Amino acid sequence: MFSRPLLRFVRDDRQIHFMRGRHAGLIISALLSIASLVLFFEPGLNLGLDFRGGVIVETHSPTAEDPAHMRAILKAGQVDAASVQTFGSPQDIRIAINLPRGGEDEHVTQKLVDHVRSVIVQAIPGVQIQRADAVGGSVSSELFRDGVLALLFSLGMILIYIWFRFEREFALSAVITLILDLTKTIGFLVISRFEFDLVMVAALLTILGYSTNDKVVVYDRVRENLRKYRTMPLRDLLDLSINETLNRTLGTSMTVFLAALPLALFGGSTLTGFATVMLFGIVVGTSSSIFIAAPLLLLMGQKRLRKTS
Repeated sequence: MFSRPLLRFVRDDRQIHFMRGRHAGLIISALLSIASLVLFFEPGLNLGLDFRGGVIVETHSPTAEDPAHMRAILKAGQVDAASVQTFGSPQDIRIAINLPRGGEDEHVTQKLVDHVRSVIVQAIPGVQIQRADAVGGSVSSELFRDGVLALLFSLGMILIYIWFRFEREFALSAVITLILDLTKTIGFLVISRFEFDLVMVAALLTILGYSTNDKVVVYDRVRENLRKYRTMPLRDLLDLSINETLNRTLGTSMTVFLAALPLALFGGSTLTGFATVMLFGIVVGTSSSIFIAAPLLLLMGQKRLRKTS
């Protein structure tokens, strides 16, 4: 006989009336998504090297390095740096340089990279060039377009999957909720100023997948209860379904959250942004499964799935 789990977030006999706050949840979510869209256009995403084109150089010095000193070194070497900042530790410096005119030419770009290397190595004894990447303008535009298409294609496939597995109301509710999750995550990216590059596209796709799985679990229970309780009002049935899956939802979310937390804290420049966005997406995706996806299903399916009281 299986023992009871040591940790339960909610008692089995506890019935929380989530649908009472459905209007507040939908309004707050809509307002946050609208604000995120406004931020998307102004000030906009902090596009990374993959999407804006340019040169990224990361250095490691034997001692702590002042970004202002590094900028002065680059200026003396006639290098116009777009940004110079520390990352990870005071010894690590990341330099972003916009492509000069003619930067579409591979030879011009490589010449710029070699020149930056030379200027830094000559000015700072013992410095190590840990990364030096360059992406042309046309390539960056193509990567940005492909990233957006990947997100749209992912949403389309999720819509088709849920439509076939459940019903129209479930599919539309899920995709609308995922779009709201996505827009809020983009708003977080704008506010946090993490670079939006191919790694962040991967983070958004991962969040979409995780959030979809979370909603499918709730929707599966809703569908089972629709067959089991044929006379129960839909609002009560949704409350019941959420309560029955709440421990599973919170337990899974906490497990993924704790797994991503060390990456956000100690992952370095490559993984910190990815993991932090994942943490935000886990919180948003979990809360939307309860406070957005279910109310939307009630709104869209109250006439077709079950009449409410």
